Amino acid sequence: MSLKDDLTAVERSLDHLARSVGKLEAQLGAGLDIRRVRSDTDHLRESLGLLKQSAAAGGPRRQVSATVEMVSISDAPYNSALWTDAEDEGLGSRNGHAP
Repeated sequence: MSLKDDLTAVERSLDHLARSVGKLEAQLGAGLDIRRVRSDTDHLRESLGLLKQSAAAGGPRRQVSATVEMVSISDAPYNSALWTDAEDEGLGSRNGHAP
């Protein structure tokens, strides 16, 4: 699929979502929960509009990297000297130990 086809498919899905939310609203009334869903649907539509504008203007395209660099972390304990000057902020006890 092309980018235009993908954007059109998303737009159709959002249209279907908006119609479904409208049906729910008719059945459930205009309570807080349905208003939040309606608001989220409206935000999605606005975001898609911005995305379409960005795509039409030739916005930046990032390539998704298929490789992920793994970083190994040793299981060995840290050198305790690293924590000599550290404070246990937030514990709130006078002697610096957890209650």
